[in-house]
Amino acid sequence: MRKINLGLSGLQVPVIAVGCMRINKLDKGAAERFVKSALERGAYFFDHADIYGGGACEEIFAEAIGMNPSVRETILIQTKCGIRPGVAFDFSREHILSSVDKSLKKLKTDYLDVLLLHRPDVLVEPEEVAEAFGILHTQGKVRNFGVSNQNPGQIRLLQKYVKQPIVANQLQLSITNATLITQALHVNMLDDTAVNRDGGILDFCRLNDITIQPWSPFQYGFFQGVFLGSKEYPKLNAKIDEIAKKYAVTNTTIAMAWLLRHPARFQPITGTMNSERLADCIKAADISLSREEWYEILLAAGNTLP
Repeated sequence: MRKINLGLSGLQVPVIAVGCMRINKLDKGAAERFVKSALERGAYFFDHADIYGGGACEEIFAEAIGMNPSVRETILIQTKCGIRPGVAFDFSREHILSSVDKSLKKLKTDYLDVLLLHRPDVLVEPEEVAEAFGILHTQGKVRNFGVSNQNPGQIRLLQKYVKQPIVANQLQLSITNATLITQALHVNMLDDTAVNRDGGILDFCRLNDITIQPWSPFQYGFFQGVFLGSKEYPKLNAKIDEIAKKYAVTNTTIAMAWLLRHPARFQPITGTMNSERLADCIKAADISLSREEWYEILLAAGNTLP
């Protein structure tokens, strides 16, 4: 699979990352087959979080892949911490250190390739984050660090204290949830699309060599459903299907190719546990939509050009 640089980490990573949030929905045999299929297709970057599956997904993944030192050398593992479900967001030194130790145990590994802070904690003490990151890096438990759903000001605050580079920012982004992109089309306009809701995080990440990892690349709203085949988006689906027929691929491939066409060099996080659908996502790495096709899809989703 085609690779990109992950921020300033020095890592060359597959352009498609395998999200493991739903691996707990599979039985043992299906989980093993899914992971094996991903590896066979060159998808060896796996995204986790300590809360996925109520904390079970990391452990299920380790069993499915048959984690051992030789296997560990062939894959990249990213996980996230900082959410205490229904209680608080917690970026305290103690919580970060404890969460990483628990994830390492569940994943049956001595180190994480990437650790992300999971959503912003408005009570964050950046000095504590810096101390935790420093300890984890010095101990060899975490090699690279990033964030999710953070704006430029929040990242700058961390960067004032954290010595390690912020290499990635996971943000919700899909054809139907594309305000990161569409706001830039309406600069200096009086319509609602011109409202800057994220502080210009897309340009900020590009300027600071932070890789954006789109999550829920096929969802509309906030987990309201998949837009592919949805009656909510007839024009969009008609256009995607038309272009998919031209390239002799599925609508899944075209929807993913739309994200990959952006020059910011996104690394989308898939959410499927279906091996064939994952294969369709991976095929997008070999397709480069034309400028006209990209804009046709953007407009078919209900977006406008000023």
